[in-house]
Amino acid sequence: MALLKPSKFISSVGSLTPSLATLPIRSSSWWTEVQMGPPDPILGVTEAFKRDTNSKKMNLGVGAYRDDNGKPYVLSCVRKAEALIASKMLDKEYLPIGGLGDFNKACAELALGPDSEVLKSKRSITVQTISGTGSLRIGANFLSRFHTVARDVYLPKPSWGNHTPIFRDAGMQLKAYRYYDPATCGFDFTGALDDVSKIPEHSVIMLHACAHNPTGVDPRPEQWKELSAVIKVRVTVAVIYLFIFLYFIPPSSFHILHYLLSIAKIMMFLLNSLNDKILQTVDLMLLDIFLSTHSLQKRKLLVFFDMAYQGFASGDIDRDAWAVRYFLEQGHSVLLSQSFAKNMGLYGERVGGFTVVCADAEEAKRVESQLKILIRPIYSNPPMNGARIASTILSTPELRSTWLEEVKGMADRIIKMREMLVTNLKKEGSTHNWQHVIDQIGMFCFTGLKPEQVERLTKEFSVYMTKDGRISVAGVTSGNVGYLAHAIHQVTK
Repeated sequence: MALLKPSKFISSVGSLTPSLATLPIRSSSWWTEVQMGPPDPILGVTEAFKRDTNSKKMNLGVGAYRDDNGKPYVLSCVRKAEALIASKMLDKEYLPIGGLGDFNKACAELALGPDSEVLKSKRSITVQTISGTGSLRIGANFLSRFHTVARDVYLPKPSWGNHTPIFRDAGMQLKAYRYYDPATCGFDFTGALDDVSKIPEHSVIMLHACAHNPTGVDPRPEQWKELSAVIKVRVTVAVIYLFIFLYFIPPSSFHILHYLLSIAKIMMFLLNSLNDKILQTVDLMLLDIFLSTHSLQKRKLLVFFDMAYQGFASGDIDRDAWAVRYFLEQGHSVLLSQSFAKNMGLYGERVGGFTVVCADAEEAKRVESQLKILIRPIYSNPPMNGARIASTILSTPELRSTWLEEVKGMADRIIKMREMLVTNLKKEGSTHNWQHVIDQIGMFCFTGLKPEQVERLTKEFSVYMTKDGRISVAGVTSGNVGYLAHAIHQVTK
């Protein structure tokens, strides 16, 4: 008996069982449990803006600098650095796991200052990261693996939206401390001090070094000093009074218990008779005298600075790094994330750095070894082009000088737009107090607009922003600031 040819066999099977011949065999999907995620709020604003046909439409949601014509801006120092790099005909080999060495050195010096004791003693380590987001995630992973004594990370309320998923996905627990006061559109200093003073020891506290995102509200230097004192020493404001009193009137060693009980009674009276604001305006000079001569128990809060806007906030790189440098001078343990997206316009190049300040050089080497172990399975090593650009700018005197002028120019334009917006609001006849628009700093401004007012701005005037009333001042130009002021006045009058 002859064997059937394969083609005849298949056709005969198909004639007997048509379903096998005509329907594909499919297994059930592996991803049936995957739910549709919520849309990104800022991306949603941009998409709605693109669909709008109004010629006067404004997109105030995007977090990227625009020039006074509303166009993306590439710094001339960046173009020159690119040309210089191209002329050297450099290779495209892999960078080390920790990144470009020259960039890491320049990155740390920019943040901490060239004369920093930390750098001179070699007790810090800086690695190149994938911009600020990558820096934060490497930091979060490092905390998750090695800061096991506490899992809590305290964020200012509000904070950059990406902070929460970055630390949450790394296995840390998110908590908050008061920061923004909606009533004043400014810094809730009293609330922040109160909350920070109650944070459990060993916790991590996130601080925005400058140009707080999303509010644009920064502490003043004297407020930074008080925050530093509360973070560093386990002491409440009321107890500070007690310490000062004990310092200037030392009790007899034979009657110390009786004396302390008496002072405690006095303090209870003070707490009941004086309001918090008066208590929290205690003269820090007296506190400094006491702290310098007495050994107090450390709070052991671990400070994590996010500095994404150095130079871009005020136009002065040293002023914008003041808080970081002050905290180091005061002996804080510090983690630091840096980004060069805003201050060099290197958004798509993804250039950043992560720094850990250690107790000594030997500890810094151990930390470096573990950071490399963390980085290796995530992205192996960082991209080189943006790091070469930033390093070339920072290490070439002529380019560095040009950069300092250009970053100040960007900061000054944003400051000018804030002032022009308030001036135009007054011209419109607005009687509201808009001083907070000028007082806030950096790319973003919390206008104080309510969600229903934001909705009206979008529907009636094609002005797009996030529902919380945050605007990117970089999207305001001398050509549209009058229209924006008119629109805001119409929905707030």
